Amino acid sequence: MTENADSADPILVVVAHPDDCDFGCAGSTARWTAEGRQVSYCIVTDGDAGGSDRSISRTEMARLRREEQTAAAAAVGVTDIAFLGHADGRVQPTIELRRDITRVIRQRKPQRVVTQSPERNYQRIFASHPDHLAAGEAALSAVYPDSRNPFAHMDLLEKEGLEPHTVAEVYLMAMANGDTVVDITDTLENKLAALKCHASQYDNWEDLSERIRGWARMNAEQKGLGEGRSAETFLQVPTG
Repeated sequence: MTENADSADPILVVVAHPDDCDFGCAGSTARWTAEGRQVSYCIVTDGDAGGSDRSISRTEMARLRREEQTAAAAAVGVTDIAFLGHADGRVQPTIELRRDITRVIRQRKPQRVVTQSPERNYQRIFASHPDHLAAGEAALSAVYPDSRNPFAHMDLLEKEGLEPHTVAEVYLMAMANGDTVVDITDTLENKLAALKCHASQYDNWEDLSERIRGWARMNAEQKGLGEGRSAETFLQVPTG
């Protein structure tokens, strides 16, 4: 299924680390914002366990990665970012994380949540970082039942005044059985510009950019968009 141009608005992207949204959906995000839709990010950790430079303190790495993610978001038209500050490398789908994501959902009121798969991919193990799996599970639990249930996380309603909100659909990234394709041929360069902002994480940009181009072409070909096109794919999950 190819996504219609008049799809959901607003959209919330929930991921574990800075750069996860850029790998998973930055091309789609750039297309959505170009179409005038509001996209917000919710980043579970500051990514302080990332990178390979041991001379940088973890506090400095966290600060740097927030800056990189903010610049990357701007490259695809996103200015609204919620950083939750959970511990990088130790994310669990706890009730506290579910509450924190529920808070962002009730604040932004998205029609669509885009997040990571809670299922391990045995063909591409690097796509199944434990933090990714946990963030995906927590996000799905926040979508249903937490964000729509007035009796879940009562402080959000009683102390913060955040009314329940029902998300219409979820897009899961990096799923082998993805059924929804977004043509990003016109926004692939925006995706690459966003990824290039994460300079603390990658040593060989040329190799990475070629891999990204290859994955995007493969997605398009597998989903029947034709030669020369680029795409990102998702598994669409209705929540009604």
